[in-house]
Amino acid sequence: MAGIAWLDPTELTFPDTAAALVDPNGLLAAGGDLTAERLIEAYKRGIFPWYEAGQPILWWSPNPRTVITPDEVTVSRSMRKVLRKNTFRITADTAFADIVLGCALPREFNRGTWITDDMMTAYLELHHLGIAHSVEAWDDQDQLAGGLYGVAIGGIFFGESMVSLQPNASKAALIALCERLSAWEFLLIDCQVENDHLQSMGATSMPRETFEAILETGVTMPQTPNCWSSFFNGDLI
Repeated sequence: MAGIAWLDPTELTFPDTAAALVDPNGLLAAGGDLTAERLIEAYKRGIFPWYEAGQPILWWSPNPRTVITPDEVTVSRSMRKVLRKNTFRITADTAFADIVLGCALPREFNRGTWITDDMMTAYLELHHLGIAHSVEAWDDQDQLAGGLYGVAIGGIFFGESMVSLQPNASKAALIALCERLSAWEFLLIDCQVENDHLQSMGATSMPRETFEAILETGVTMPQTPNCWSSFFNGDLI
C-alpha cells in the first residue's frame, strides 16, 4: 500500500483528502481504529472506512463523489405502482442490527463483504449514540423485507448499505428516507461511489471539492431528531 498514510491510533487526525490515490479511486489512509470518535471525525471530512477481513482498516475519499439530493430522488413508473399498492410498511431504528446483518450478505448492488464483525460492532455503537440509523421496509406479514442504514450528522446522511430481502424493499426504504430528509431540509445523501442501482434512483456525481464544500456547511447544521422512530410511524408505502 505504497503512497498512503498510516494512521496513529492515538490521534484522530487524517491526511488531506487531496492526497487520496487516483487508483484505486480515493484510497487515503490505513490503520487507526473504529472508535465512534474517529468515525465521526472521518465522516465530517467526507472519509469513510471500507475494507475486507484480513486487511488493515482502509479509509477512502473518492473523487468524484456520488450523492442523492433528497428532493430529487427518482421514482420509476414501475416503482410508483408498487408504492400505490401500499406494499410496504416503513419504520426507522426498529431493526438496526437486522438490517446491518442483512447488508453483510453479498449481493449484486452491495459491497456486502466489507461489513466485518468489527465494523458491525462499530456501527452498533454509533446507533446506540443516536448517530447511525436504519430505515426498514416490512411486508404485509410483518416480515422484514429490506432497508438501509447510514450515519446522520447535521444535514448530511451518509448512506452505508442497502438490502432487499424482497423485491423493491430497499427502494421503498430509500424513497421514504428521501421524503423525511427533504422535510428536515437535509442537503445530501452521500452514496460514496456510483453504481447502476443508485443512478436509477437519481444519484449523481460531483467533484470532491464541491462535495466537501457542501459537507462543511451540512455537518454544522442543527442535529436531526434524536428519535427517528417517532417520525416513521409505520407508514405504508
